[in-house]
Amino acid sequence: MGQILIKGRLILLALVLMFIASACEKEVVRTEKVEKTTPLKTTENKESTNEKIKIGFSMDTLLEERWIKDRDLFKEAVEALGAEVEIMAANGDDALQISQAETLISQGIDLLILVPHNAESTATIVHKAHLAGIKVIAYDRLVKNAEIDLYVSFDNEQVGEMQARAITKLVPKGNYVYIGGASTDNNAHLFKKGAFNVLKPLIDKGDITIVYDQWTKDWEPANALVNMREALKANGNQIDAVIAANDATAGGVIQALLEQGLAGKVPVTGQDAELAAAQRIVEGTQSMTVYKPIKSLTTKAAQLAVALAKGENIYGYQQVNNGKIEVPSVLLSPIAVDLLNIDDTIIADGFHSRQDVYQTLGE
Repeated sequence: MGQILIKGRLILLALVLMFIASACEKEVVRTEKVEKTTPLKTTENKESTNEKIKIGFSMDTLLEERWIKDRDLFKEAVEALGAEVEIMAANGDDALQISQAETLISQGIDLLILVPHNAESTATIVHKAHLAGIKVIAYDRLVKNAEIDLYVSFDNEQVGEMQARAITKLVPKGNYVYIGGASTDNNAHLFKKGAFNVLKPLIDKGDITIVYDQWTKDWEPANALVNMREALKANGNQIDAVIAANDATAGGVIQALLEQGLAGKVPVTGQDAELAAAQRIVEGTQSMTVYKPIKSLTTKAAQLAVALAKGENIYGYQQVNNGKIEVPSVLLSPIAVDLLNIDDTIIADGFHSRQDVYQTLGE
């Protein structure tokens, strides 16, 4: 009888141990599944302590009018969503931008927005942010060869196509100059690709000849001025049209044309709808610009940044290859602007006032 009792207790003990082991095993499996599906960085703890979501904004430059607008409108949009933003600008210094991004990461931001000066070297910023569990959105400009979480911009290839279509309507045949942007900026390559999508058939037909084609270091108007002077000198001033990648470079181009008495006689494109460019359009020295509604871009970027920082999923995006992955992308549509529709676009939107645009004409 005693032996039977002992055996019964041993069997009962074995069953208890098996149950405990089984329960532990199930708990481990459940935990692993949670870890795999939980976002690297969420705001659950911050919400419980009433802390705000903090967005870091690493900008290439604030030396151009366009980027000051981006900064101010993005800050306004983020704060309207109840979050806060820390902004740093490197003004074209690659090493400084990396250092500033590291500072933002060390401050415990929940998400990083990045406007790269150099599309290649800023990949290291993405890597460092991910090591800290911070997601990264490339804003306006794509970061190459990096696992970017999201890209928010305009359709930049379409920008170049708009520039080329506008100028080829004005000058269907002749000698063309292409003044590109900074070679380190992926957008500059997209603008050029778009422009040559339109130009190539005309080049192949012999209607258009590209007599000068040069990048502009750091998008600086002074560098564009030097480039355009070289183009004019090399071609004995026999230039019929100029595609300038943005309004800043267009300003340098038009200064060079002015020196030769050609301003207003040679059509020049631009982009960004800067006030100076809008004034040149109504004066007749710049043919067109491309308006990219910055408020739409900053609002969308702020909404997506806060959503990603909360660990929410993003749907309805496109994909853009950056050399490493197909980056989830949200691309907005730009608008071509010339003298005929300037009042109905940038002025009607309040991007610039009519008084400011027409002030050089005394209106």
